[in-house]
Parts: sequence; C-alpha cells; structure tokens
Amino acid sequence: MDRQVNRCVAVGAAVVLGWAGLTGCSSDDSATSPASSAASAVKSGASELASAASSAASSAVASAGASVEAAASSALEEVKGGLDATSDVTAGNATTSSDGKVEVPVTVTNSDSKKRSYTIAVNFRDASDNLVDVVVLDVPDVAAGRTARATARSNRDLDGSVTAEVRDALRY
Repeated sequence: MDRQVNRCVAVGAAVVLGWAGLTGCSSDDSATSPASSAASAVKSGASELASAASSAASSAVASAGASVEAAASSALEEVKGGLDATSDVTAGNATTSSDGKVEVPVTVTNSDSKKRSYTIAVNFRDASDNLVDVVVLDVPDVAAGRTARATARSNRDLDGSVTAEVRDALRY
C-alpha cells in the first residue's frame, strides 16, 4: 500500500517568443540588389532569431530549475531533527500516466531500530538532463527494519522521456 503526502509544487517555465519580420523595398533603378539584400537579411534575421530563442529557452529552463530546487530545499528545511537517509530510499522507473503526469515508485527501507517517518525530494529530468519538476513527499510511520512504498507523481504534465532520481531523503 502506498503511503505519502505530496508537499511541494513545482515551478514551470514558459518562453514566449515574438515574431520579427523584415520588409525590403526598391526603386526602379536597381531591382535585383535590394531584393537580394532583403533575402539575405531575412536569412540572417531568422538565424539570429533562432539563436536568441534557443538561448532564451535555455535560460528559462535554468531559471525554472533553480526555482524548483529552492522550493524543494525550503520544504526539506521544515523537517526538524531529520537525518540524511538517502541510502534508505530508491526510485524506480518513471512512467507517464493516462492524465500526462509522470509517476515513479519510491521504496523506503527503515534501517533504524525505531519507527521513523521520511521526507523525500524526487527530481524529474528531461532527456537533456534539465530539471523539469521536483516533488517532495512524506512517508510516515515506517516500522523499524520494514519497507514502505510510495509514489512520487509530477505536479504537472511532462512531455517526452523523463527520468526520476532521489535528490534528498530525511529520516525523523
């Protein structure tokens, strides 16, 4: 039976790109030269626009990743007296559910001699290894020496190939 409480909402990013158009005019004196220049300017402008779009997208992904990491860190800081228990937690393979959310099974093995609860941060990464979402979940009351299972579920729809990893785990 899966036991958990999702506590952290990820921050998404969107890049809005504008369209830049170029228009060329010519006089009756030399029709070929301005037309050729306009075509060259359009090619150059399109190349610069594509480069700017790529740069803006990379910046937006990096910014979103930083915001998501900050939110997860904040949620983990709320745990008082927690000990690093990353070695007690493993993440399985990520799968996309029918509603577009990515889910990953999480297994927690309490290696302590007392019943413990866990707060776990799971990173979701796209095929380019960009951080696209983070989920923080609580797995309460895992008996000493026992294993509990939970499911980390992305906060939003994630497209393409997504992998999941345990970023941090605290036992308390």
